[in-house]
Amino acid sequence: MAGSGSRSGPASGLSMKSQLQITVISAKLKEKNKWFGPSPYVEVSVDGQSKKTEKCNNTNSPKWKQHLTVIVTPVSKLNFRVWSHQTLKSDVLLGSAALDIHETLKSNSMKLEQVVVTLHLVSDREPAEVVGDLSVCLDGMQVDPELLTNGEASSTRSPTQSESSRVRSDTRWEQRVDQHGRVYYVDHVEKRTTWDRPEPLPPSWERRVDNMGRIYYVDHFTRTTTWQRPTLESVRNYEQWQLQRSQLQGAMQQFNQRFIYGNQDFSSTQNKEFDPLGPLPHGWEKRTDSNGRVYFVNHNTRITQWEDPRSQGQLNEKPLPEGWEMRFTVDGIPYFVDHNRRTTTYIDPRTGKSALDNGPQIAYVRDFKAKVHYFRFWCQQLAMPQHIKITVSRKTLFEDSFQQIMSFSPQDLRRRLWVIFPGEEGLDYGGVAREWFFLLSHEVLNPMYCLFEYAGKDNYCLQINPASYINPDHLKYFRFIGRFIAMALFHGKFIDTGFSLPFYKRILNKAVGLKDLESVDPEFYNSLIWVKENDIEECGLEMFFSVDKEILGEIKSHDLKPNGSNILVTEENKEDYIRLVAEWRLSRGVEEQTQAFFEGFNEILPQQYLQYFDAKELEVLLCGMQEIDLNDWQRHTIYRHYTRTSRQIVWFWQFVKEIDNEKRMRLLQFVTGTCRLPVGGFADLMGSNGPQKFCIEKVGKENWLPRSHTCFNRLDLPPYKNYEQLKEKLLFAIEETEGFGQE
Repeated sequence: MAGSGSRSGPASGLSMKSQLQITVISAKLKEKNKWFGPSPYVEVSVDGQSKKTEKCNNTNSPKWKQHLTVIVTPVSKLNFRVWSHQTLKSDVLLGSAALDIHETLKSNSMKLEQVVVTLHLVSDREPAEVVGDLSVCLDGMQVDPELLTNGEASSTRSPTQSESSRVRSDTRWEQRVDQHGRVYYVDHVEKRTTWDRPEPLPPSWERRVDNMGRIYYVDHFTRTTTWQRPTLESVRNYEQWQLQRSQLQGAMQQFNQRFIYGNQDFSSTQNKEFDPLGPLPHGWEKRTDSNGRVYFVNHNTRITQWEDPRSQGQLNEKPLPEGWEMRFTVDGIPYFVDHNRRTTTYIDPRTGKSALDNGPQIAYVRDFKAKVHYFRFWCQQLAMPQHIKITVSRKTLFEDSFQQIMSFSPQDLRRRLWVIFPGEEGLDYGGVAREWFFLLSHEVLNPMYCLFEYAGKDNYCLQINPASYINPDHLKYFRFIGRFIAMALFHGKFIDTGFSLPFYKRILNKAVGLKDLESVDPEFYNSLIWVKENDIEECGLEMFFSVDKEILGEIKSHDLKPNGSNILVTEENKEDYIRLVAEWRLSRGVEEQTQAFFEGFNEILPQQYLQYFDAKELEVLLCGMQEIDLNDWQRHTIYRHYTRTSRQIVWFWQFVKEIDNEKRMRLLQFVTGTCRLPVGGFADLMGSNGPQKFCIEKVGKENWLPRSHTCFNRLDLPPYKNYEQLKEKLLFAIEETEGFGQE
């Protein structure tokens, strides 16, 4: 702590390290743009450390009141930079200031206890120009006056300057300044750049090179290796992931309570209860051989065959148009459902031919239960007899599973699974396999593999990590994960952590666009909406058909179209820009990883088998349903412009109590963007800005449809005049397959 330490000489006094708390209070910035303000945040750097505050949106008078803790010496120099966050371009440096701890200590009796300092921010291009003021508070440092006085004569330059010279002279690292005056660092060994000042490896870590010249890192404490260069932050993330892993046992109990329609063993019930293709043709019989494989007998011709006579060649025919589905009546007559227009017909949209000349009309219904039955039936047709054994260790679950799954042929992986944990041998009637899917789905999140990441800071849906290429074997791993996810769907098992809705749409071969950004990156989405709704030429917003992306600290520019960095965005072409930048944000250079994923996926389960589901239904199919606790839901719901006793709120909860659990899940997806609840239930719901409870707000007129804001877990509920009207509007919104009125 400050004030302690040896007094053997001036050097020891000057190098005495203390923990200093810096509270960034507020700033006043000169207003330069009358249309919209900056989104400022503060970066504090000292002696190789760098800390940042959160950003404030659209203001010239930001107030942070945020604490940052750094390690300093009595002669350190604090450098403050105020940046404006830019979603579509690189961040802009608004102003900077320096504070000499040596001078500040002298003027405050060698103590820094709640010392408030106001600094003048100067322009980086014009150092004489003051662009604003920054107020900070320094606390927690005390120095013996003798130490500082004795050391002044021998201290001819600051440690910051010395450290900067060391970085420049290092044969590996070089410090440079870009055209905007921002400092960045070049790694001449790995041939990359980074904004962050290079730090030494964390304790117990070592850098090595394998026999192919590839760099990897060894943690001697945990005896693990990784391709990703470890930092203090990545080590903390790994420790947090390990903590979550140790808590999984409790979560497993809740996970085991998830369910879905038809989750029972389909092979044992298909003959007794439900056959989606209806009765067999006259003279045909379905039988099962000694290995449990289904075959069909034609008593008319006295021959047998594996193929079902009702579906023979069906999956090899030309696929139905997007949004169409084929079903069968109880008499085995095929008819077609158009989910786009919400109608049904006996006319095949591919051929124009009708199964009946004047068949009865069939009412449209989005029947998720029927879709699941059809899907399970087709999986049963693909299933192979007997079983396969998968032996994995809990300690090396990911690598063992990878080796086992990739060693089997796709046909073998369609057999019944028998999962074995060494030392825990027993009969697996599904429970052990269920636990394996649960644990392995969490394992793919391990930061050391660098394969997936959360879609946002507070969004616990997964998306492919664009930095996965740092792992030389990442494409093999994505093919393995594709197989694993397809196996979960094929065998009717659930995974613990689901993906983002745009990723599900890709699995279903459906196009993604601007609307899908809202659930993944609401800030980016709102920025594009602002561009769409405002005249960018009047605002003087200069943008080009290119975007900057930062991966592992490396900054690269990506052209949205050929020579895009030289094509200015105008009012005339901004729609094209918005479309291209939205597509880029949803793919972000992960095309190779996505292709590898689908290679593995289609080996087990062709994507066409899922064509009847929408993205939200696919999430439920993969992650399962939880039985929703209505009391928990009501207890942790907040209201705006309504109260608990408002008629519309009373009707809303009456509606929720009347509908079944599948529609409740659909409603939850409509408002929050996902069917999954945290372990803590509704109390732990997260939004784009952190914890965010389920919210119902009074918005609109009685003839409006409900709208949702998934980034805020908010339902806009118009003031309907009666219960029937509210019920009709809500049902229409949640049954709309692509999520009507979402924002």
